[in-house]
Amino acid sequence: MEFSDTHSTPARVQFALLRAATPRRKFQLACSLTRTTATLAFRALRRANPELSEQDLDLLFVARNYGEDLAGRVREYMARRPS
Repeated sequence: MEFSDTHSTPARVQFALLRAATPRRKFQLACSLTRTTATLAFRALRRANPELSEQDLDLLFVARNYGEDLAGRVREYMARRPS
């Protein structure tokens, strides 16, 4: 059973291109995908929480993606640092 929205022929071509890519190119693609995913997640948080400040959105992003523990430590650090 296949769960892709890509027809099998283009999918085979895509996989062949990925297999042929250099390690550097694969790393670039992974970084690009990571950036895009984080950007989309942050936009969704902003749309769902328009009342939050940028700092509070940043902390919410950290909490959702890296856990409340880290978000709490970042919050404490931000409160201690000079403005």
